[in-house]
Amino acid sequence: MTGETEQLRADVKSRRIDAPVAHVFAAFRDAESLAQWWGPVGFTNTFHNFDFRAGGQWRHTMHGPDGTDYENESRFLEVSENKRIVIEHLTGHHFILTLEFENLGEATVVHWQQLFDTVEHYEQIREFVSVANEQNLDKYATAVIKRLVL
Repeated sequence: MTGETEQLRADVKSRRIDAPVAHVFAAFRDAESLAQWWGPVGFTNTFHNFDFRAGGQWRHTMHGPDGTDYENESRFLEVSENKRIVIEHLTGHHFILTLEFENLGEATVVHWQQLFDTVEHYEQIREFVSVANEQNLDKYATAVIKRLVL
């Protein structure tokens, strides 16, 4: 997923989720589910448009714990069922987010790469991004397990 030249401008994470890949992918594909877990701890979401297909638009407002609203517009570059999602984030910080789903049978490893345009841009926000992405993956895993229980 990450070449040598990209490593310096990308936040890369992996998370094992104890659920089949179809369930893990579904928790992203379903807008209602995604709105419940997307973002760092304390953030909530209002989705305005979620066209989950290659070329589709995703517009939403993230509401920060301090009451600040963050408008987000993204475009899905690739959607491959149970395998891969690639998103270009167009507003504010420009980046490409790639999620790859590694099928382990009864578990799934989500590989997460947030790739920024330059090393300098990434370095400016690296500390926040690293923590926020860990929190996002924690919330993702929790949402998947909750969906399995229900």
